[in-house]
This record gives sequence, structure tokens and C-alpha cells, in this order.
Amino acid sequence: MSTVERLGLALLHRFDPERAHGLSLLALRSGLAPLPGPVDLPRLHTSLAGMPLLNPVGLAAGYDKNAEAVAPLSRAGFGFIEVGAATPLAQPGNDKPRLFRLTQDRAAINRFGFNNQGMEAISARLATRTRGPVPVGLNLGANKTAQNRAADFATVLSHCGPYVDFATVNVSSPNTERLRDLQGREALLALLNRVMEARASLPRPIPVFLKIAPDLTTADLADIVEVALTSRISGIIATNTTLSREGLKSASRDEAGGLSGAPLFEKSTRVLAQLSQLTQGLLPLIGVGGVSSAEEAYHKIRAGASAVQLYTAMVYQGISLVPQVAKGLDAFLARDGYANISMAVGTGRSAWL
Repeated sequence: MSTVERLGLALLHRFDPERAHGLSLLALRSGLAPLPGPVDLPRLHTSLAGMPLLNPVGLAAGYDKNAEAVAPLSRAGFGFIEVGAATPLAQPGNDKPRLFRLTQDRAAINRFGFNNQGMEAISARLATRTRGPVPVGLNLGANKTAQNRAADFATVLSHCGPYVDFATVNVSSPNTERLRDLQGREALLALLNRVMEARASLPRPIPVFLKIAPDLTTADLADIVEVALTSRISGIIATNTTLSREGLKSASRDEAGGLSGAPLFEKSTRVLAQLSQLTQGLLPLIGVGGVSSAEEAYHKIRAGASAVQLYTAMVYQGISLVPQVAKGLDAFLARDGYANISMAVGTGRSAWL
């Protein structure tokens, strides 16, 4: 981390977390953040559900909710970017405060509730972006007041799908009441079938991923894999935030919402390994939850992920973490004799089962 970035992070941490979040986006849009450009190393070149990636390190949804900083984020070293979540109608989300730093735990708790400017504003920005080598995807959400939440996911995909490279069905946020109920077998199958019908109507079919919660039983995971294969979605993202508070030390540990960051790493990686065993290579997996170093990203890859995503760790380590993780992955591959990242996928799965 450079001195400039260290000072910038220290300044941001003087503000409340949500204000700091907004200021970090402003810094990116204003060109104040040093950006290294793409990390393009042959060992890291891979394909995710047919999308070529320069490297497998992605940005998780939730940071750039309204697709306001896609261009600078594409120069930050990420191999792919996910923006959103987007809902059909703009909505303010839950009451503030709704974002909390857990500095002692290197974590965060949020209860945003899908606050966003709505699919019209978000699609307008995505439609005018300059396409490049870094795929940009959209996290699909449902409005809190929607009578038919399954229809909301399909609506957002139909409207925004022409302007993105992939989409994610987010039924795993804990901050919209009863949203996680859609992870049940029958409800999930109906929802995904509707989304895939919307995908079929796009001028260019794109990969559709499903993002799941970490707080699921083995039986739940088996049902999700069965539904995923039946509906022919493109892959699974494991995992979203957790409701668990086990082992936390920070003062804000009892705040309601989803916990992300370092405490989630072990739980989310175990879910990832279980999914890898259940899918047996039939679906690509994206590992997210607690990634704050190249070593942890490599654990996710070896547990079964074809790619990883990060977000919360940047709150504490800055955006320079992105190229550090990518280049560190390359070093681990060289050390272990792998010519390409794809050769390492799943090779350490048994350690997490």
C-alpha cells in the first residue's frame, strides 16, 4: 500500500462507514485513486461460464450499487466486476445507520436493504459504458414492496441484460424480509425458470449465476444444486453475508444485518467445497467471503472456485489489494507447478469437507 493510499484510508475511516463508502466512489470517479490497470498474466487467464477473464479476481456486488464507477474499477486490476443490486424501481433501503465497521474483526455488518437508483438509471449508465477486456455483470434484486418478487428479477434482467456481460440472481441477502425464502427448492426453481425465460429473450444470451447464503444445511445445498442443474443456470456464487456472530469482538457485533469480511472466510469456504463436491465440475463456482489475501484466494480456488470475489477487505487494505491478490495467485501457481489457474481448481477440496 502506498503512502497516499494509506493516508486516504485513514481519512475515510474518520467518516461514518456509509459516508466513507460514497467518498471512495467519488475518489475513483475523480481520478484520485491510483489504478494499476489490468493484471494480465498468462497463468491467470481463464474462462468463467464462457467469459474470458484476464484473471479470476472479481469485485463482489454491493460496492458500486448504481454502476457509477465502472470505468475506473475496470482499471483497478479486477478480472471481472459485479455492480448492483438493481431493482425495478428505485428504493431508499432501510433506515440509517445501516453499515458498521467491525475493525477488530476486519469485518462489516450491513442492513442496506437493496438501496439503489432503480434499473432505469443503472441501465442508462451501463448502456453507455466502453466495453473492454473486463466483463461487467449486474446483481439482480427485488423491490421490498413487490407482490411478485420472482417477476422483479426477470424484469431487471430483461431491461438491463443487453448492457452487461453476466447477471446474478440474488436471493441470499438477509436484509429484505423473506427474500431468503426464495432459496427453497420449489420457489427457487420457479424463480430461475422465469429468469432463464427472460435470458432467452435477450439479443445476446449471457451467463446467469445464483448467489446463495452461507447459512444453509447440507440438504439445502443438495436441493440448490439440483435446481441449478435443472434450470440450466451458468454457475453458483458462494456466498453472501452471514447472520452468524460467532467469535466477534467488535463493539458493533450485535447490530442486525449481514456479516461480511474475515470471520466469514471459513464458513463460506466450507460451503464452497460442499458445492464443489455436489456439482462435480458440472457448474463453475465463484468463491466469495472473507478473501483478504492471495493465500485466501488460493484456498478458495483449491476448494473448488473457478474465480473469486472480494469487497470488505478493501475497506481495511485499500484497492491496491486487488493486484496484490492477483499477482500473489500467480506466484502460488508457479510455486506449485500449475501452468494455469484452471489446473488448481478443486485440488484442495477435501481439506474443507
